[in-house]
Amino acid sequence: MKLLKVLSTGRVAAFALAFFIGSAGAAMIQQDMSDEAIAERIKPVGKVHIAGAEAASAAASGPRSGEQVYNTFCSACHGTGALGAPKHNDPAAWGPRVEQGMDTLLSHALNGLNAMPPKGTCSDCSEDEIKAAIEFMTEGV
Repeated sequence: MKLLKVLSTGRVAAFALAFFIGSAGAAMIQQDMSDEAIAERIKPVGKVHIAGAEAASAAASGPRSGEQVYNTFCSACHGTGALGAPKHNDPAAWGPRVEQGMDTLLSHALNGLNAMPPKGTCSDCSEDEIKAAIEFMTEGV
């Protein structure tokens, strides 16, 4: 009696039809199982950037020029004079500093001075890159 009641509601028929269509549909849709197709389906969809990883990529591309370092890391302060930073190629501001010698300028840049943190904002810059940036900023002095 219960079977007739279930059949009369159409639930079994609907279930059977859905099962048949699902099975037939799965058999009709076959995935390409070649190595290339699998590699395409499982390839990464993005990249993760981890703090400090920039140093490895910068080292791999070779040293940056003084102008590159200045434009990327120094110009925010040395381009505007923010917090008393001497502006790029300003003889009045750089003159007394240049007279102290490159060793002193480099030491101040590497270790920080006044409002400038060590290495400015370029934590992954090499000593040579910092020196090149100083030379770029003082080239007309």
